[in-house]
This record gives sequence, structure tokens and C-alpha cells, in this order.
Amino acid sequence: MTIAIVTDSTSDLSPELRAQHEIRSVPLYVLFDGKMHKDGIDITPADLFRGLKEGKKTPSTSQPSPAEFAAVYQEALADADEVFSVHISGQLSGTVGSARLAAQDFGGRVTVFDSRSATMGLGMQALRATQRAREGRSMAEIVSELERVATKADIRFTVDTLEFLRINGRIGGAQALLGSLLNIKPILTVKAGRVESAGRVRGHKKAMADIVEHVRRYVEANGGARVAMMSTPGGEGYVQEVRNTLGGLNVKFEDMGDHRIGAVIATHTGPGTIGAILEPLTA
Repeated sequence: MTIAIVTDSTSDLSPELRAQHEIRSVPLYVLFDGKMHKDGIDITPADLFRGLKEGKKTPSTSQPSPAEFAAVYQEALADADEVFSVHISGQLSGTVGSARLAAQDFGGRVTVFDSRSATMGLGMQALRATQRAREGRSMAEIVSELERVATKADIRFTVDTLEFLRINGRIGGAQALLGSLLNIKPILTVKAGRVESAGRVRGHKKAMADIVEHVRRYVEANGGARVAMMSTPGGEGYVQEVRNTLGGLNVKFEDMGDHRIGAVIATHTGPGTIGAILEPLTA
């Protein structure tokens, strides 16, 4: 039995990685400047931030329709016996719901999985599923392994500005203003599919130190890990800073590379966002 892998654009897998691993992706949408843009196709975070600086209205995001998923499933099933479709947390988006509605029309040949994650947390699950499918694992084995991975995986990130958290209703205006004046950097995580606070520090250096220490502890506690670094425009230098510090501490991990956060996630986090996505080597 052959299994095709489908994900969505919030996985932030590059077109090159998707092509290399034959992963199909369904784009989410960004409503911006009066138009609906396909994430990663019609709009980038740089486009978004440039438009906001020019005074354009705050963007919003939306999920693909069931019909869009159905079209991709039909295409995938022309080449495979089954489809494993893994998506952004249902706590963050209605995307997985659209995928499940579409899957109902394929007679059990499409399995939809809620990653309980986002960005490369989702991307690494799609890559793991692809690897297992190529090894000849069954759908049940892939689902079981990813259930365990989703429980143990972790994301640690911070944002450079509180403005986008304010715009998206995560914090109030007064709190955002005070935090900006005090140079407060929130430390955020994803738990059970939700974005939650993991603390706050004052200043850029302490925020980077928190991410470094969190990676070190996670690698140590799990006897190794897969680690991907993520950033939006303005955060690339921070990624290198974290990498340099980890190198100095001699922290050993399977390096999943540096990746760019797409426009949908960037809508909610803003420029200068940096994060580490961590996954156990074995589940």
C-alpha cells in the first residue's frame, strides 16, 4: 500500500523541500489590501510588513475550503492507495476541519491528522510521515508514531514587537504599550495545540538566552532531538545568534535547518520573530 502525504502552507516547508519529499500542500489565505492571497504563493511576510508600514489595514487569515482539499486528495490518490493529511492545530485554525469534511468523500482512503502544532512543528511531522511511508509503514503505524511525537514535541519562540499580539487580541493595548516601553519580550510556546505564555523577560539578550537554554534542556532530557530554527524577516540575525551560542555550549542535535515563517503565521507574530521547534529523535 502506498501513502501520499498532504499538508498545508502553515507547515512552512519550502517549495524545494516539498518537491524533494513529494509532499503536497494546500495554501491558507491572507486577506490583505482588499484581496485574498494564497499563503506562500501570492504573498510573503515581507509583502505584508511593507504594506502595513505604508498604512494598509490589518490583515486577517482564513482556511482552505473542503473543495480545495478534495481536489488535492483526488490528485494524490491517482498516484497512491491512501493519503495521510497532516495540518495546523485545530485550536489555531479551522483548516483540519475543512480537511476532514473533504476526506468523507473518499471512502476511508484519506486519514486526517491534527498535528497540534504549527510552522515547522507541523513541517517536521509531515517529513517524518513521508519517511515512514517510504519505509513501508502502515497508516496505523504512522498515526501512532505521530500521536506520540505530537505529545513530546515543543516550540519555544519570542516576538520582537508586541504590536501584532495586540492587533490579534492576544494582549490589551495598555499591556502592549507598557511592555514596549519596558522592552518586555514574551516567551511563548505551543501546548496541546494552543499558543501559551511560557514567561517574559526584559530585553533581546535574555530572550535569546531563554531559547538557547530551553533547547539545551530539551536535548538533554530527550537524549537528543531534531531542531529546526524559524524566523520572520528581521529575525534572521537572531537565529544565527542562537546557533552560535548553542555551538559554544556544544549542544548536539539533528539539525533540521533554518526556515522562514510564512505570511499566515507572520500575520499573528510580526517581524523579528524567532523560534526553535523541537522534536524527539524517537517516539
